[in-house]
Amino acid sequence: MARYTDPVCRLCRAEGIKLFLKGERCNSNKCALTRRNYRPGQHGQARVKPTEYGIRLREKQKARRFYGIGERQFSGYYEVATRKVGVTGEALLQILEGRLDNVVVRLGFAASRPQARQMVKHGHFQLERNGIKRRVDIPSFRVRTGDVLTVAEGSKDFVKNIVAAGTAARVPNWLTADHEQLVGKVLSVPTREEIDSPIKEQLIVEYYSR
Repeated sequence: MARYTDPVCRLCRAEGIKLFLKGERCNSNKCALTRRNYRPGQHGQARVKPTEYGIRLREKQKARRFYGIGERQFSGYYEVATRKVGVTGEALLQILEGRLDNVVVRLGFAASRPQARQMVKHGHFQLERNGIKRRVDIPSFRVRTGDVLTVAEGSKDFVKNIVAAGTAARVPNWLTADHEQLVGKVLSVPTREEIDSPIKEQLIVEYYSR
């Protein structure tokens, strides 16, 4: 997918919500959204009444940027969600939450999704499934119930420093993490109540259903 290389703080300002793309900086007074709580650009402070289409588009863009996913890949995830039994919006969020880079953040092994994506690509993690352990370097790899994530031996000091910084969020109930041994396990598929993403998934469904 095309890689976004512009300042990521502009994305938070564009969506009007913290997307936590800069790790510790997002929780400090240096956060761009805290300092300039209006849209970026020349007309960022102008009052604009959003249309119904615009509201749905912004929600879709917010979800893409929150999880760090390109347009084509996000559309593909939505198509997969429509084929699942149950509520399409919830199924979409479950797919997004099941990405390996997101799981790394949820376990507290990375301070942000961009950092988690880079760490996965650099081979810092191993995944054990059905008794077979292997190194996984694909951020979009989807985990399953029962998978065990471990930190590679040569990367443990680096990950321990991230954990010690205390910038990570609380580990959700569908995961369990041992920050001493640097081991995480997927206990179940997350329910909507266990997903704390600031996403209104119904608006995304309405956007693609137009």
